[in-house]
Amino acid sequence: MDDEDLHLLPRTRAADLLDWAVAEGFDPVPEPVVRTVLTLLELGGARLHDGVPELSSPVLEHLLYEQLHLYVQPDVDPAGYPAAVRLLIEWQRAARRLNAKRAEKLRAEADWQGEVLLSLLRRSDLVTWPRLYALLLRADGVPTGDPDAVREWLEAFRELPAEERFAAFDRVPGLDGDGNWDQPGRPLLIGVSTDGARRLLEQGLMRRSYRNLAERSARGLPMPVELSGAFEEFEEAVAQAAIDLCGEWTVPGLPRLLLEEFPDLAPEEY
Repeated sequence: MDDEDLHLLPRTRAADLLDWAVAEGFDPVPEPVVRTVLTLLELGGARLHDGVPELSSPVLEHLLYEQLHLYVQPDVDPAGYPAAVRLLIEWQRAARRLNAKRAEKLRAEADWQGEVLLSLLRRSDLVTWPRLYALLLRADGVPTGDPDAVREWLEAFRELPAEERFAAFDRVPGLDGDGNWDQPGRPLLIGVSTDGARRLLEQGLMRRSYRNLAERSARGLPMPVELSGAFEEFEEAVAQAAIDLCGEWTVPGLPRLLLEEFPDLAPEEY
């Protein structure tokens, strides 16, 4: 299916925001972090103005408290996520999209909600399978940009006895607390969280596509050929796009490997 027709994936203005930030002398934030923040804001339902998500207190809370910890396992300082939000606040303030009072309120909320996010990312009871295995791969020094190396590590991990795998989960850096990995219902809970997060992402992708298709229809343009009576193909395209995004935010290709080749290592249902 052709995403140029379906418009599933947001075309963020991350580069524009970062160019502006450099010109204004703000501290740099990695572009993938900025792109992730803008993508999740749009897919989470934020209104757009000139292609940029509009910030409000509920939108900011949804991003930092409810969305990011479901998807991201950064290999950079996670403080970059609230920093990206602060850049967006300053950009919109400079464009007079925020008045001084609202901007100051959002700055304060970005600071404290950002601190909450850092604690959420460390909670073992909130982890998903892609985030957990991303931590394990990095802890073992696996070159995560090499799909073959990631697959070989998963194959070797699969051969370990269950108690050794649980022990590896307990030792993984980056998570706090007892994950109770060996408890009978623990894998199912992680699976439910993983599946639920991905389905929420699919809903956001579908909403984005529907908005663009409605605009296309309003202009008198025909619907994409991909939607000529084959809705199952559209659903599949949405599902595949969500899997790829989950990989972009953890380890590229990892969520697909866990779903398609190693479901026994990351069960989502019994």
